[in-house]
Amino acid sequence: IYADPAKRLELYFRPKDPYCHPVCANRFPTSTMLLRVRRSTKKKQQLDAEQQIQPEVQFEMEILGIVTTVYKFQGMSDFQYLAMHSGPDGKQTSMYDKVLMLKPEKEEFFNKDLPLYIPPPIFSRLDTPVDYFYRPDIQHRSGYNNPQVSGENLIGLSRARRPHNAIFVNFDDEEIPTKPLDAAVQNWKKVCTNPVDKKVEEELRKLFEVRPVWSRNAVKANISVHPDKLKVLLPYLAYYMLTGPWRSLWVRFGYDPRKHPEAKIYQVLDFRIRCGMKYGYAATDMPVKAKRSTYNYSLPITVKKQGSHTVSVHDLKQGLGSAGTSGAKKPPSSRYKLKESVYIFREGALPPYRQMFYQLCDLNVESLQKIIHRNDGTESECTERDGWCLAKTSDDLRDSMSLMIKQIIRSTRPALFSNTTSSEDGKEQLAYESGEDEDDEEEEEEDFKPSDGSENEMETEILDYV
Repeated sequence: IYADPAKRLELYFRPKDPYCHPVCANRFPTSTMLLRVRRSTKKKQQLDAEQQIQPEVQFEMEILGIVTTVYKFQGMSDFQYLAMHSGPDGKQTSMYDKVLMLKPEKEEFFNKDLPLYIPPPIFSRLDTPVDYFYRPDIQHRSGYNNPQVSGENLIGLSRARRPHNAIFVNFDDEEIPTKPLDAAVQNWKKVCTNPVDKKVEEELRKLFEVRPVWSRNAVKANISVHPDKLKVLLPYLAYYMLTGPWRSLWVRFGYDPRKHPEAKIYQVLDFRIRCGMKYGYAATDMPVKAKRSTYNYSLPITVKKQGSHTVSVHDLKQGLGSAGTSGAKKPPSSRYKLKESVYIFREGALPPYRQMFYQLCDLNVESLQKIIHRNDGTESECTERDGWCLAKTSDDLRDSMSLMIKQIIRSTRPALFSNTTSSEDGKEQLAYESGEDEDDEEEEEEDFKPSDGSENEMETEILDYV
């Protein structure tokens, strides 16, 4: 707990009780001293029986060290839940021996008749009293009727989707849009109120003129623009591909990559770093750590939690695009820019995340480009899986990239590959990686599912616009 400043210290009054709710302590910085105090008592000799002699007491103090961090328990300690049953006479009966399985039990244990006991699915995230301000009933206009409840909307979302007015296109759609929606135009006009925004719009237009297909990360690496403004600007200049070889990419209005063989260099490659015993290193040995992990997840029950700043249209009008606060370290021209590594693959460098979405033209390795351009001038059909490339081009690219990454890890951590020293072993390992055991390869790659909120996930980006 001490190693992670964001976690709280938990105290369980009944550690063996799975229904015991912990008391959480918050972390605070302090500057105090730890003292060791010794009290010594020395009795004096008593000469007269009637005379009372006070013993001599001495104190010795020693400074052991300085305390820089302290944990304070500020929550309610009586917030507990017991596995009890109330009888008709009001008598409480413990149910721990009936609901807890402490050892392998026979079938009779599960067929016993028990009183209904349903523990709460989750405890409250707050352990301090707070004032709850109830909202008044919504006053609808006259003639308003509540929508009918059906199976489709019975379990709905917690909030309505934010309308960014992006146009989504599937690979099998016949037509592609040539202009944005009117609502997208109006949204950008509301936000574009200063010269900085006009400059960002012109820069993005020039990018789409040079290259008609872009990923959002590639745009963010070439233009310094606030992420909330980019959500409004992209639907104004391009449409979004949902499926096919250009999925998760933004395409300039009026450009159909399915009709242009030269558009194969803009196709997307879903690349995931492989790991496992057959590759020579496990997930714990990976130089590229996962962005999120379930092992270090903590419930958001902190008392002193920083409030997130909600960006409104008014904030965007005030120049959040590229300006911002004057005390920032980065210059305005590069404050929101990402590094080139988020969309460009180079030989000798590790990707920043375990899962990356690269465009083929951003694979800056000569051997990879040779694989991509094997059928230049002979492209006959654009398929949903391979686009304008030859069949299994993506698999060949992944095998080559995985071998490059393995060589980087071998050079940085040679101890992991101490067993494979000969060149013949290296050739066998490469052949094994190249797809001879495709089923095992798919199982290994299943471990690297997209993490929630990553900048490289098409799922997250789609949800932002739907």
